[in-house]
Amino acid sequence: MYYECRPQLPIKAPMGKKKKKKNWDSEAALRMLMNNLDPDVAIQPDELIVYGGTGRAARNWKEYQRIVNALKSLKKDETLCIQSGKPVYIARTHEWAPRIVIANANLVPAWAKQEVFDRYDEMGLIMYGQMTAGSWIYIGTQGILQGTYETFAALARKVFNTDTLKGKFVLTAGMGGMSSAQPLAVTMNEGVVLCAEVRRERIEKKIKEGYCDKMTDNLDEALQWVTDAKSRQIPLSVGLVGNAAVIHPELVKRNITPDIVTDQTPAHDLMSYVPVGDVKELDNLREKNKRVYKEKVLDAIVDHAKAILDMQRNGAVCFDYGNNLRAQAESAGVSMRDSDGRYWYPGFVPAFIRPLFCQ
Repeated sequence: MYYECRPQLPIKAPMGKKKKKKNWDSEAALRMLMNNLDPDVAIQPDELIVYGGTGRAARNWKEYQRIVNALKSLKKDETLCIQSGKPVYIARTHEWAPRIVIANANLVPAWAKQEVFDRYDEMGLIMYGQMTAGSWIYIGTQGILQGTYETFAALARKVFNTDTLKGKFVLTAGMGGMSSAQPLAVTMNEGVVLCAEVRRERIEKKIKEGYCDKMTDNLDEALQWVTDAKSRQIPLSVGLVGNAAVIHPELVKRNITPDIVTDQTPAHDLMSYVPVGDVKELDNLREKNKRVYKEKVLDAIVDHAKAILDMQRNGAVCFDYGNNLRAQAESAGVSMRDSDGRYWYPGFVPAFIRPLFCQ
């Protein structure tokens, strides 16, 4: 990561009318890049990680500095090309051409496999840019709040034939950069949500920012709050410090079935999903033995997914929130499809978002 090239932290984007670059085009790009790495925005700015598990703003700190330097000299009739967080050339174009073109994480299809990508990433040849991390346009949790709100609102209308989720209990997990929109999105729909998150500091941050109401590391206390709010039909969001692979099976064991179950843990990236155990020890294991770490992750995902299926059989409305949990569980041996090949529970887009396009 070339930590010796890392600038003094925290990184804060310039504001105001005074520009530091040659023109406002390059100034705007620089401000967007730096804003992505603001500690109020990024989940791990010291590692260039903006959100989405490992979504980075630049390939490494050396390339970050090269990007910044390129923007300093970029003229109004030039275009900077970025490939997976690395500046590769500046071309003479014209004033109406894009100042910057960016392509992230592209592999030739025959080699587009996770193990190949991971190897190239370790070699410093590629990076995962998520949707808006590597394109420098991430604006934090606020950017996905409306979409998350609309998902739950559409569910309320379609499944419960109501305008709100008043009196409904939502169970989910994940409180990172994007997933932390869930608590507020549910309470905006007047529902009650219990959101599991393994990292206490992430819940604390979202409470401070106003996205989550309360926090506890005690399941009984969390359930008491949820039950009280549901019976009184008042909105409430509870962040529970814990692992979904432990909490969800425990709820099944207690015969507690939420009205709605979904998930936004970073299951799309096995190295970002946190298995069962001490978080600090697991973070060390991830660095020292990736194979063992992935085995633990898949074990946790199996328990996580099986619990969701159990809740669905018990009457919960379950849906996938685009994090690949179903496919990961399937790869680990869990039966996730019916006899027609359809997943037992649907994805959020075909179930709730796509119909909105017809309105």
